[in-house]
Amino acid sequence: MALGAETDAALKLVFQDLRELKVDVAYPFLLELYHDYSSGVLSSADFVAAVRLIEAFVFRRAICSMPTNSLNKTFATFTKALKKEHYFESIQAHLLGLPSYRRFPTDEEFRRDIQTRDLYNFPRRSYWLRRLENHGRKERVPVDEYTIEHIMPQNEKLPAAWKSELGENWEQVWQTWLHTLGNLTLTGYNSEYSDHIFKDKRDMAGGFAQSPLKLNQGLGQLEHWNEEAIKTRAKKLADMALEVWAPPSLPTDVLAGYAPPKATSGYTIEDHPNLVSGAMNPVFTAFRKEVLALDPSVTEEFLKLYVAYKAETNFVDVIPQAKRLCLSLNIDFSEISDPKGLCKDVSNLGRWGNGDVEVALYSIDELPYVLGLVRQALEKQMGSNGDV
Repeated sequence: MALGAETDAALKLVFQDLRELKVDVAYPFLLELYHDYSSGVLSSADFVAAVRLIEAFVFRRAICSMPTNSLNKTFATFTKALKKEHYFESIQAHLLGLPSYRRFPTDEEFRRDIQTRDLYNFPRRSYWLRRLENHGRKERVPVDEYTIEHIMPQNEKLPAAWKSELGENWEQVWQTWLHTLGNLTLTGYNSEYSDHIFKDKRDMAGGFAQSPLKLNQGLGQLEHWNEEAIKTRAKKLADMALEVWAPPSLPTDVLAGYAPPKATSGYTIEDHPNLVSGAMNPVFTAFRKEVLALDPSVTEEFLKLYVAYKAETNFVDVIPQAKRLCLSLNIDFSEISDPKGLCKDVSNLGRWGNGDVEVALYSIDELPYVLGLVRQALEKQMGSNGDV
């Protein structure tokens, strides 16, 4: 996987793509799959399909600017979800069941973001260009022999002919779409193309009209290159991308069989009189509304002594008291940003909540600031501080 020494042609190819995408974090999980493949437990076809799913999972998340920190936890615990009698099915089910911040991006998210993201400055642009160009090809194109081409030039001093081509709002079009999917392609004639107007690039020897590359299909039939043309091509390529980086697909009834049972404590808000009535009722009502709105993955659970809010695990617990809500934040005291100094380090003290940081909420007026502290605990759990 890491050194390019695989002898099986199909596996060698998918491992190459994985290396170029730099998915080192997945190697420990994939080593178990390789062991089972070597032992005959996992078929070669299912192994290839599993690697493609991991590739699609990581690439989609990068395109959708999802945090990378959570990938460590995702792959470190992945093997626990395997049901080896239904090996590939269980891999698909686990990816589909990952919670909000660790989820497999939907087709809608991926289609939207791949059309508008700066892909020219994307760290692995040769990877995505090669995957798009060679998808479905038996005779693969050596993409490294070509250079990336901006159909609408990236020269800040855009020639007058290009300004006319793009229209009155040419500057906005240039700034918005220059480095995006619809305006990027491959060519072996980069120097010849230079900043020539679109029709010249199309009709010259070796131009778009004569190009054998899949990425250039359709360009030879266009009369103009403007915002509409860029967006139309981006949609076309985005549809292709959905096939290249395809998501898992399981029937609803099969997926339901992998859903974990929902555990309930049996407690409700009625078991906490300070929340049902009194001074803390409006404060708690406002607090729970804001916390549940932080992320679709956030859930609320009433327990005997406190109310827990969790994504996967608790990030804030509310201990109801007569004159305040005592909040236990699940984050190290050294990591919390608290300019007002309201937080208290309770890491070495007895407490009912799960966190090492305690802060009190007395009134609705304090809610915006306290909610900012709560958000830090949630983002810590979600890994939102990582580089994308």
